Amino acid sequence: MTISLGSTYATYSYMAKNSEKVLAQEAADPINARETAYYKANIEKVKTVDDFVNNYQLFNYAMKAYGLSDMAYAKAYMKKVLNSDVNSSTSFVNKLSDDKFKSFAKQFAYLKNGTLPYSTDITTVVNKFTQQTMEENAGADDQGVQLALYFKRNASTTTSAYSLLGDAALWQVMKTVYGFPDEMANADIATQKKAVDAKFNVKDLQDPEKVDKLLKRFTVMWDVQNNTSSDPVLQLFDTSNSYVSTGVSSSLLDLKYGG
Repeated sequence: MTISLGSTYATYSYMAKNSEKVLAQEAADPINARETAYYKANIEKVKTVDDFVNNYQLFNYAMKAYGLSDMAYAKAYMKKVLNSDVNSSTSFVNKLSDDKFKSFAKQFAYLKNGTLPYSTDITTVVNKFTQQTMEENAGADDQGVQLALYFKRNASTTTSAYSLLGDAALWQVMKTVYGFPDEMANADIATQKKAVDAKFNVKDLQDPEKVDKLLKRFTVMWDVQNNTSSDPVLQLFDTSNSYVSTGVSSSLLDLKYGG
């Protein structure tokens, strides 16, 4: 299922405001519904990590739910993740920089003991699958919408500038809003953190209202940089237009989109 209202701002605003409805529509999609039904009917039949990883349909469903689809081919690697002790600082999974692996290992830790998942475990994976599928479908039509949805979902778990710098999607949103240059990646990580902290208080990500304000600005700026041809109004914000100065454009972007 895809939704497109002609601009990143309009599409994201609609999806954020109507998230329950959008997710329900995604879950009801025939392909998604079949995959979810299979997962629910079969996940309790696997008793070991090997059983799980070797069941293509179950494993791929779970991997997609945690945003790890691109690693579904790496079965040996994922076995090491799943067999890791998430409570040990020296375990394999805790040495990985991407927290998605740790979340995945925690979710399926019961497989190491040969026990069954709780109903809440199954519901958690299904909900994550639906959310992830919705975001990926949005991104196929408009990457800016996918980035905004991802940022909104992960903002409250982001506790430092290092978290922003270490996540490509979160950082893309910050780069777009605050104009951090690509060349900044050449600096050491401490210098990059200092630059972020100078412009943005990461504690603001714990405030939903501030996150919403940031994402409104991001979606407008994404439209300015990528989608001006899709909406005549956005052409007014196009900084490549010689009749509009950069300063004026910046001032306009501080206004609420639409007036």
